Amino acid sequence: MMTGLIGFDYPARTRIVFGAGALGRIGELAKQLGRSRALLVTDQGIVKVGHAKHATEFLEAAGVSVAIYDRVHENPTTVDVNECLAVARAHDIDLIIGLGGGSSMDTAKGCNFLLTNGGQMRDYWGVGKATKPMLPMIAVPTTAGTGSECQSFALIADADSHQKMACGDAKAAPAVALLDPILTLTQPRQVTADTGIDALAHAIETAVTTKRNEISTLYSREAFKLIASNLDLVLQQPDDIEARGRMQLGAAFAGLAIESSMLGAAHSAANPLTAHFNVIHGRAVGLMLPHVMRFNAVLPAAARAYEDLARAARLADNGDDAHKAVDALVARVESLLNRANIPRSARDCGVEDASITTLATEAAGQWTATFNPRKATAKDFESLFAGAMASREGD
Repeated sequence: MMTGLIGFDYPARTRIVFGAGALGRIGELAKQLGRSRALLVTDQGIVKVGHAKHATEFLEAAGVSVAIYDRVHENPTTVDVNECLAVARAHDIDLIIGLGGGSSMDTAKGCNFLLTNGGQMRDYWGVGKATKPMLPMIAVPTTAGTGSECQSFALIADADSHQKMACGDAKAAPAVALLDPILTLTQPRQVTADTGIDALAHAIETAVTTKRNEISTLYSREAFKLIASNLDLVLQQPDDIEARGRMQLGAAFAGLAIESSMLGAAHSAANPLTAHFNVIHGRAVGLMLPHVMRFNAVLPAAARAYEDLARAARLADNGDDAHKAVDALVARVESLLNRANIPRSARDCGVEDASITTLATEAAGQWTATFNPRKATAKDFESLFAGAMASREGD
């Protein structure tokens, strides 16, 4: 009988290929998968900076034909997925490539669900609802943020209700995550900041959820160390490829942690902020994260998990008690939020006091809330949102 060790069942679903210039291997990787007709799913920004062109050239040089869907929007909806699906069907594809941020990868996964299994996205809301095999996917992130390249979930919003649907299935996990830090050089500074804070939140939330285990904890800790020590650096020195590479690895490792441990109340609170006030996801998560950390730290088990993160990143000395270590961790998070220009007051994001009850009710109903280490009711979320309304930089 083991005490203190949490059992797990961990399948390594995604091959990770990492390195500066790794995009040049995309044709080779497609052929290794035995595929010859690819759908490249991306957005107009990625097209404009040339990444889609280069990926297409590498694929075609390897004998892989390429169809392109380049109309991905941030926070993709069922409309985006259906448009992408039409292109996939028209070209009889046998491989899907998601090139861009989490939105491109989510759209690609959503298309994969419908192309191979039929129906509507709502049919796959939840876990393990695809009954037929899915096409292999190569995920090529151009940000260091969502970690979607290492996850089996597609996050798609219903176009009518705006409800975000987490559709997960082991068959939807990318066959290959192709990590090339050079691709992140073209991000605007604020995109680097917003996506970096999202990755930071993933590392922290996965470390304390009720589903965390020994494997996810390893990924959470390493992700936090990489992100906490490099986000500031890439914001100050955006051309530092090594720092960007560490950020990209940190985001991927946090994505792997999510696969095992899921997320918590900061993400539950962020989704309604995005749905009602169009707050960019990374900013919404960052806004709520310190409040949720303090809320969770009341529980000894959560405090110990935060303490472990602080010690792993050398934010606390061996002589510091748990309370001091947690304070150091929160202080580091707040410092990074300020450096990343994340609004510290919900009012600065256009959030209205009258919306708190609605936001709290919706946050409490989010799936991720069920994994938070401390049970969070609608009343608790009202307090969390009220705290976020009152906060200012430096609080």
